[in-house]
Amino acid sequence: MSALASRSPYAPKAGGLVAEAAASWLLAIFWILPLLYAVWTAFHPAEFSTRFELAAPLTLDNFRRAWAAAPFARYFLNSVLLVALVFGAQVILCTLAAYAFARHEFFGKGIAFALVLLQLMIMPDVLIVENYRTMGTLGILDSIPAIALPYVASAFGIFLLRQTFKTVPKELDDAARLEGANDLQVLLKVYVPLAKPVYVAYGLVSISYHWNNFLWPLIVTNSVESRPVTVGLQVFSSGDQGVDWAIISAATLMTSAPLLIAFLVFQRQFVQSFMRAGIR
Repeated sequence: MSALASRSPYAPKAGGLVAEAAASWLLAIFWILPLLYAVWTAFHPAEFSTRFELAAPLTLDNFRRAWAAAPFARYFLNSVLLVALVFGAQVILCTLAAYAFARHEFFGKGIAFALVLLQLMIMPDVLIVENYRTMGTLGILDSIPAIALPYVASAFGIFLLRQTFKTVPKELDDAARLEGANDLQVLLKVYVPLAKPVYVAYGLVSISYHWNNFLWPLIVTNSVESRPVTVGLQVFSSGDQGVDWAIISAATLMTSAPLLIAFLVFQRQFVQSFMRAGIR
């Protein structure tokens, strides 16, 4: 049989693979160009912000000036507290809700789960006015709990964990109950350990989203004591610094560095977690 005859009609053509690879590289270059510019500008004096010279001197003075010009230490602390509060609450609430939807029967279960799925189709920005009114009624405006409260229950987290819990063999559940375990013990000893890759995947998404969230924190905060790094960076770049791109780029790298470092360190775990979680 000739090579032409044995060739599968579904095999990708060489030209198509080359075009796909070229398009991927082009998109990657366009994506990384702003980051490369920020790195170049942050580590060089201001006069080299608009010109590229290999012999340009390196400096860390831009980072020192940016750190001294705004309370970034407080902004970082606020962001860490925010993502920890949101993710901790999401893990607890989503785990309990997902377990109930996956393994328990109760009146209105289908309607309740449909309402959870309905939330996935509602953009958070649509509820900003109502959320602001609610935070004002509770008297917690301009605080970290006010930023976190609208996000403590995640429809995506509930759906993702429910689908994962439904894949756990029912025999493991029955065996644990025969040993005298109650519902909470079964959940913590059987379901949660088996869903660890899903928790990792969801945690990476949740933390990165709330670390970068900007619009809602901008609206609900007014003071340094509650601003996260995204809002703090915006206030910093629109103030007396003007168009000093060297200092602004240094501040931008400082605020995005935790996520960049985390992605580089946990890149393999990030991809594997999503593959195991079945996210497509």
